[in-house]
Amino acid sequence: MRNLFFVLVLFSTTLFSQEIALVKYNGGGDWYANPTSLPNLIKFCNANINTKLVLKPATVEPSSPDLFSYPFVHMTGHGNVLFSDADVSNLRNYLLAGGFLHIDDNYGMDQYVKKEIKKIFPNVALVEIPANHSIFQKPYSFPSGLPKIHEHDGKRPQAFGIFIENKLVLLYTYECDLGDGWEDQEVNNDPQEIREKALKMGANIINYLFNN
Repeated sequence: MRNLFFVLVLFSTTLFSQEIALVKYNGGGDWYANPTSLPNLIKFCNANINTKLVLKPATVEPSSPDLFSYPFVHMTGHGNVLFSDADVSNLRNYLLAGGFLHIDDNYGMDQYVKKEIKKIFPNVALVEIPANHSIFQKPYSFPSGLPKIHEHDGKRPQAFGIFIENKLVLLYTYECDLGDGWEDQEVNNDPQEIREKALKMGANIINYLFNN
């Protein structure tokens, strides 16, 4: 109990730093994929939804105490993900203390990451988030839910979440690839309307974090 109290106090003192981070995980997956995506999302949010995020995202390991310095952390990649016991414990405490984890499948991550999510909250179901959830409503409206950015296997895009006391603390986006849409235009040659759709959905995620 004393350790959990320390976690809560530590997080509360850093919550308003408005610096976000990319998670450097183990397992061999390319955690460093999409290097321009988070900087572009930060610029978009600062310009359009009045955030004051630090322009350069940090990098943090899931077992690090520094995790509690960031109200929002992002994970992406194409391959294997492996959380150690220390990673699992730290991530669980972080999310219970008010942190937010967004995992974006960059294609090929799904079969690995769902097993690792289950380690964090073995008794809480990862559920599909309905299109009427507030994360799809403001500040930008997505009446059909998560938008499709890249085709991948041609399946419909899905947003899954872990909810603690009715609050979304972990968001997993699948068959969508928001991060590719956030990247510099020349990286994937996406039309401007697709990039804008991805950035607006990213802004909704950030907005949800700071207003719920």
